[in-house]
Amino acid sequence: MIPAYATPLERVWYYAFRVLCGLVLVFLMLPILVIAPLSFNADSFLLYPMSGFSLRWYEEFLTSAAWRQSFMNSLIVSPIATLLAMALGTPAAVGLARIDFPGKALLTAILISPMVVPVVIVGVATYLVFAPIGLSGSYIGLILVHAALGVPFVVTTVTATLQGFDFNLVRAASSLGANPLTTFFKVTLPIVAPGVISGGLFAFGTSFDEVVVTLFLAGPEQSTLPRQMFAGIRENISPTIAAVATIMTVLSTLMLITLEGLRRRGERMRGEGK
Repeated sequence: MIPAYATPLERVWYYAFRVLCGLVLVFLMLPILVIAPLSFNADSFLLYPMSGFSLRWYEEFLTSAAWRQSFMNSLIVSPIATLLAMALGTPAAVGLARIDFPGKALLTAILISPMVVPVVIVGVATYLVFAPIGLSGSYIGLILVHAALGVPFVVTTVTATLQGFDFNLVRAASSLGANPLTTFFKVTLPIVAPGVISGGLFAFGTSFDEVVVTLFLAGPEQSTLPRQMFAGIRENISPTIAAVATIMTVLSTLMLITLEGLRRRGERMRGEGK
């Protein structure tokens, strides 16, 4: 709430800022609010007014061989890439947070570089590297690149979680005879688990929604859901794309709700620790 001692200018800015934020939110949400009803349109065109209500486009998504195969490819690539990103990013974040060494800043920049480097550059570079060794047009190559794109999110979230971590707990476990692996799984991982899961969700969302790198690396058999949507937009705009977009929006919303729950859980754990 606005303080009672606020000046008139501060009061004006208080309400103007909230109106501005509301307008930005409406601007961002408007495309979703427009496209979601069209996924239930009985017509074969993306247009208003709708002639009737129908689930035919969701049925098309579930029964079409191309859409079903692309969805299965996404369910194969994204979870494996997410697990690989978590397995690589979590130890890297713990090591960076615990140890100071020359070149630490450079190594951190390299680890998070896939987050800032344009995906077109990543796609071209990985294609030039993978094509000669036979990884282009394969599930393995696609999974490796998607994992690399997800690692920065895991490193970032786990590093943030470790800011309040007491490494004396690790030293105490070591003094009691626990080896480093046992210490990591019994002491460190349970505490940083919210950060690991949050990073994993971001990595999964990045992989599940990735289309540019997939266009460079995936063959016809590895076509993922976003690539199938991209191809559908270029060749034949069907309300099935609106149905898929609505499904992906619902999945993204569930992920955000989960992340918010993990964030609050992490805050409660830090509060209890204090």
